[in-house]
Amino acid sequence: MLKKKNLIFVGAPGAGKGTFSAILLEKHPLAHISTGDILRNEIKNDTPLGREAAVLMKEGKLVPDEIVAGMVKKRLAEKDCENGFILDGFPRTVKQAELLEEALKELGRKLDAVIYFKVPDETLLQRLTARQNCKKCGAIFNKLFMPSKKENVCDHCGGELFQRPDDSLETAKSRLEVFYKQTSPLIEYYDGKSLLMSITELDKDKITAQLFAELE
Repeated sequence: MLKKKNLIFVGAPGAGKGTFSAILLEKHPLAHISTGDILRNEIKNDTPLGREAAVLMKEGKLVPDEIVAGMVKKRLAEKDCENGFILDGFPRTVKQAELLEEALKELGRKLDAVIYFKVPDETLLQRLTARQNCKKCGAIFNKLFMPSKKENVCDHCGGELFQRPDDSLETAKSRLEVFYKQTSPLIEYYDGKSLLMSITELDKDKITAQLFAELE
């Protein structure tokens, strides 16, 4: 059983949040919460929040923090979150962090730790521009750091691997700029609350060992 089980994973695109979420979930029954998944489900299920978000997205506008926080709060109230959760992709800003804090307080919950996967930009750019996705199951591989056993074939389902058009060097640099601009204050915010745990290791096994040592 984990001592710290209500978690936020923070890191730039390509830092490994999804990879280490999956490793942690293999051993512990936490709920993995991605705001992208929540948004898609709310829109698909035609909920009031989903309808509001769909209208804004159709107009090319960003979904306001309050709506996203409302969706996250609703998701955190579900039964599978009672064993703990990993928030991946939310919060991205201090304002969102404050809204999350309010939501958790209303639910009678609290954060245990914020894990920051701190990876050098050079490594992130290499990872992002060598990333491959499975067309069938969505699994992610990396030609440099985590290649599939058979070239361009998914290890999990045998589906075809492809590279997304937005995994170009120019796009990757732009995504990193956005991350640092939005999220650097968030790192300081959680550090000030003594919740931040930074992982600077790059070796997968060492990161896994450190993660479990800190949380168990």
